Amino acid sequence: MTKEQCDLLRAADAIYLEELRAAGVYDKIGQAFVVLLPVRSVGVMGDCRTWEQVACLRAVTTTDFMTADFYRMDYDLIARISSRITNEVRGINRVTYDVTSKPPGTIEWE
Repeated sequence: MTKEQCDLLRAADAIYLEELRAAGVYDKIGQAFVVLLPVRSVGVMGDCRTWEQVACLRAVTTTDFMTADFYRMDYDLIARISSRITNEVRGINRVTYDVTSKPPGTIEWE
């Protein structure tokens, strides 16, 4: 991770948490964060092609953190978060949403 990638991640995560709070769902989620994937994606911004980072949103519900299920987030909220991140965070041109439960996945990404 570079300083630039850490800055991108912090900016995207701030938008994500702000939108979760504004939607009134933050307290329904056990853990939520953005992951910056180690790949780049082709995109289009304006009339130009871009080759930028991919962000993945992670949100889970859990009672014990030994098991967890992905949070079934409203599609309009995901779309709003994605739009804000891709428009406000220069360097991210694609946003995904992780729908993996624990197990088989983990809550965090390692």
